[in-house]
Amino acid sequence: MCGILGIWSNQFNPDEIKSELKRISMYQTHRGPDNNGFWEDRDNFLFLSHQRLSIIDLSQYGNQPMISKSGRYIISFNGEIYNFQELKFILERKNNSLKWKGNSDTEVLLALIEEFGLNQALKKCVGMFAFALWDREKKILKLVRDRIGEKPVYYGYLGSDSKKTFIFGSDIASIRNFKYFNNSINPSALFQLINFQAISAPNSIFKNIYQLMPGNYLTVNYSKEGFIFNTEKWYFLDEQIKNAYKSPIKNEIEAEFEVEKALKEAIKIQSISDVPLGTFLSGGIDSSLITALLQNQSKNKIKTFTIGFEEEDYNESNFSKEVAKYLGTDHNEKILTAKDALDVIPYLSSIYSEPFADASQIPTHLVCKEAKFNGLTVALSGDGGDESFGGYNRYFIGGGIWNKLNKIPWPLRTLIGELGSNMPKVMIENILKKFSLSQYSDKFFKLSERLKYIQTDDQFYFSMISLWRDPSFVFSRDFSKKEIDYIPSILKSNIEKEFDNDFIARMMIYDTLNYLPNDILTKVDRAAMYTSLETRAPFLDHRVIETAWRLNSKFKINSSNSNYSGKWILKKILSKYLPISFIERPKSGFGIPLAKWMRGPLKGWINDLLSKDMISKDEYLNSNEVAKLWQQHLSGKFDNSSKLWPIIMWQSWLSDLKNY
Repeated sequence: MCGILGIWSNQFNPDEIKSELKRISMYQTHRGPDNNGFWEDRDNFLFLSHQRLSIIDLSQYGNQPMISKSGRYIISFNGEIYNFQELKFILERKNNSLKWKGNSDTEVLLALIEEFGLNQALKKCVGMFAFALWDREKKILKLVRDRIGEKPVYYGYLGSDSKKTFIFGSDIASIRNFKYFNNSINPSALFQLINFQAISAPNSIFKNIYQLMPGNYLTVNYSKEGFIFNTEKWYFLDEQIKNAYKSPIKNEIEAEFEVEKALKEAIKIQSISDVPLGTFLSGGIDSSLITALLQNQSKNKIKTFTIGFEEEDYNESNFSKEVAKYLGTDHNEKILTAKDALDVIPYLSSIYSEPFADASQIPTHLVCKEAKFNGLTVALSGDGGDESFGGYNRYFIGGGIWNKLNKIPWPLRTLIGELGSNMPKVMIENILKKFSLSQYSDKFFKLSERLKYIQTDDQFYFSMISLWRDPSFVFSRDFSKKEIDYIPSILKSNIEKEFDNDFIARMMIYDTLNYLPNDILTKVDRAAMYTSLETRAPFLDHRVIETAWRLNSKFKINSSNSNYSGKWILKKILSKYLPISFIERPKSGFGIPLAKWMRGPLKGWINDLLSKDMISKDEYLNSNEVAKLWQQHLSGKFDNSSKLWPIIMWQSWLSDLKNY
């Protein structure tokens, strides 16, 4: 893993730009502490910087920015090309006089681009990456992002008209610390954060700074009129899903064989490393399967890592320990105290650079920190299994609820929702208590509220991933409607007719195209790279995803005896390596007792961030509405932790921004 950074500008003295680039590159040193490289084209006012985390070819020949054999291309590359050895063989077969300086995947990628051109080269690559490619001959810059969106790249401009300065990087912290940076807050991104916990590409928290979409590349030209931007897709994940869906695997034996084969191949090439490698092991289906397959391929004990919490309700480490013992891994476990977790919370805005509010960011960062501390540089994870194989509860529980609700006529649904919303909370709790369901009182009221306005299944999905029906009342600024577009673009587009009658498939597609890259992968990338740890996710190999979408739906979500269960085919494969008692356990998230901590040890810190003075002077949020939410939570009668956390993360990030 690495950090890329560049500035293209004729607005300032070149020596000043070079000096400034070196200064702001330090804000992403954590992404690559092993080497800091620079390259410049003064005639064209382009300056590149690279922070390297050495994974493949630890020698100087892997350092960047790197120049191609012909001298035409210069690259600053972040990520891994997992099949680079196979690609190297292809290139050598075409040109047996080809000589290599080193053994890095970056050198192979450059040679591949020179031989086949960028588009064809990308299609041959299996990997995760974001890179900048300067074409000296055409004087064109291209920024490229991987198929699924594992690696980030931000880009945009300062100034206006023909006096723009173009800037890009892996970490928005470097961009915002450029001394001429004065871009204002992007209201659409802020709305997304408050409603979805994360900001969706192409938005960033700043106006005129964007995230490149997964499977896209950006071409940048410069003329007398200024910079010209053109974005193109090089990988069409939605099209690949549709094509796979049209030719389903209906045979159980074939389904099991094809999925296991694809996963084994992904793990095989992702375990290539010149530095220590292991896995994150939570004890769940996805991480257990990755660990089992990796250990099965290894002659030695692989290293596995997990963390647990003192609070028993949130401690899953015992499951991990059982799995590790059965598989025979070299297991490392750390039980964290509340203080360990609380100590990192005030620094989350630095870890994430851009405001981010999925609370599982805390244990994710802590397990990365623990793995790095114990000598690991690369860790395989189970990320991506839920979206492709039907793991989230909303697929089978939400889908089941909607099937029942949809049978109720719309006027009657709204009436039921109105009645349910207005029933006294104590009454509902007492009724549910008789059936040992008192923990579902909040869900009862949420469902009642949804019944009043939800007419379609897509609206039902949208309500499940949203914290609010409409977050506008939390804001104090009078943003114009033209300025606000907080719904992620994929959620506004209709998935083609192939999925009209398959609500669960549509939910999985929406999650794969939006929730996965913008929440899950953002969380993992920033948490890991802050500790200079590389994470790899075999489930995100595009061939695994495409295989998953060829499966008949019954091989993902099994509904035998009305007992819905996700990831059915993964459980079948895992049963070859683990006893069934290890597999059939309720799904649990990577949770923390956030609501409890907010009323306890975090209370003072949050009080300061949410104080009327702090909120009112910035004029973004409505201090009265925020205070109401906070007081309700402190009373213990409401759990507003999920709605408050994005607000807290925003306030913390904004406070740090002012102190830079």
